[in-house]
Amino acid sequence: MKTSVDYSQMRDPLQDNCPVRAALDVIRGRWKPSILLQLKPGRARFSEIQTALKSATAQAITVQLRQLEADGVIIRTAFAEIPPRVEYALSPFGRTLSDLMDQLELWGTEYLRRRDQPPKTRRK
Repeated sequence: MKTSVDYSQMRDPLQDNCPVRAALDVIRGRWKPSILLQLKPGRARFSEIQTALKSATAQAITVQLRQLEADGVIIRTAFAEIPPRVEYALSPFGRTLSDLMDQLELWGTEYLRRRDQPPKTRRK
């Protein structure tokens, strides 16, 4: 069975000289922004995350959750119950992403608005 170390990012020398790239590498992933959005209000079980991300496979969600955990962004809590129960939550460090994610949402909304407008005609 893989450990969280197996899901850690490979060391990229470009990150050492560019903190923006380092930050983007942590949240980059098809489902990571959506997972972070689901965890913003509080804890969630895997099934709740999967229900919210209808087109994501269980394997894809699992891998991205493990990557976020390896990067210290989320905390996975397993309860010794039958049936087993696992919950995910933003770590204190992960909660520091909330303002950044809010700003990215605003920027993305404006980008989509502009992208969907017809191109402006050029004047000569």
